[in-house]
Amino acid sequence: MSETPKENTQNASQQEAELLFIHAQTSLHPGSGTALGTVDLPVQRERHTQWPVIPGSTLKGILRDAIRERVKGNYQPEFEEREENGRSRQVLKRSQRRVANEDDADLVTAFGPGKVEQDTSHAGALSLTDARILAFPVRSLKGVFAWVTCPAVLERLQRDLNLAGSGAPAFAPPTGLGKDKALCQQNGPLLVDGNKLVLEEFEFERTGDANTVADWVSQRAVADDATKNRLKSHFVVLHDDDFTHFVRHATEVVARVGLDYERKTVKGTALFYEEFLPAETLFYSVVLASASRREGHERTACQVLNYLQEKLPKFLQIGGDETIGKGLCAVRLDNGKDGAQCPKQ
Repeated sequence: MSETPKENTQNASQQEAELLFIHAQTSLHPGSGTALGTVDLPVQRERHTQWPVIPGSTLKGILRDAIRERVKGNYQPEFEEREENGRSRQVLKRSQRRVANEDDADLVTAFGPGKVEQDTSHAGALSLTDARILAFPVRSLKGVFAWVTCPAVLERLQRDLNLAGSGAPAFAPPTGLGKDKALCQQNGPLLVDGNKLVLEEFEFERTGDANTVADWVSQRAVADDATKNRLKSHFVVLHDDDFTHFVRHATEVVARVGLDYERKTVKGTALFYEEFLPAETLFYSVVLASASRREGHERTACQVLNYLQEKLPKFLQIGGDETIGKGLCAVRLDNGKDGAQCPKQ
């Protein structure tokens, strides 16, 4: 009897983590609202680096909605009787989605109450960091395009892997990489004249390999074999400043209009410019799980992560413009190292 409180205390303080990798299949607009510059609707960026970012609050809401859609079939809508004009009729009280959102024990345990009440409120067991840029697609003179990253991104990835409890990954961020220099596969499809790369209008000189990093990212960030193989041969590490230039200035800026139905001309002032991150952009977020805080529904941190892994769809829609096919992303959870971190229980 004396060991039970100790065991519960250990479970409550336990924390597990995995990485959620996000691979944009179509152009992506994680918006920041309107702006006063040339681009009316820019993407959201980190203040200090100007690198694109997807807020953790956005990701958590998207994940909750996606899982709620998968479990709502287990519930029935609720109706109530109402008297109107002397006649009784049934009125929808709670839809299937709302019932699942408020009553599904595992969903509420992972993401928090769907209906906050003073006596039963608690925090969800899942926490998500902002999704950070991992690799950015840039047009190449040969090989169509390259995924570019930089030492600062890889150093931050190492730090986040330590946060996730995965220890040091099997690669070391390169040091001493100069401007206009690049690391990529020897004799790869991107090279011109043996050791040159041309990305957008800039020429870079290959000074070494990035095979270890490329292999690690390809095995964990994407799921399909074709993309894994392409990542290995098209992965490039650039100087921090060169990478920052591309993620700031090599995005897609699209003119959007509203047409007058009869005249087929632009309706009033309905012309605006919207910024998109190109398809093939790679992000990652750290997913932290703790033990259940829901009274009467105990789950360990591993069980919470396993629940997310089981219910996570292969694709999510992230950001704006859903109805015109933007923001479709392939997602996958990975613990950042070989072997299962949270075995099935």
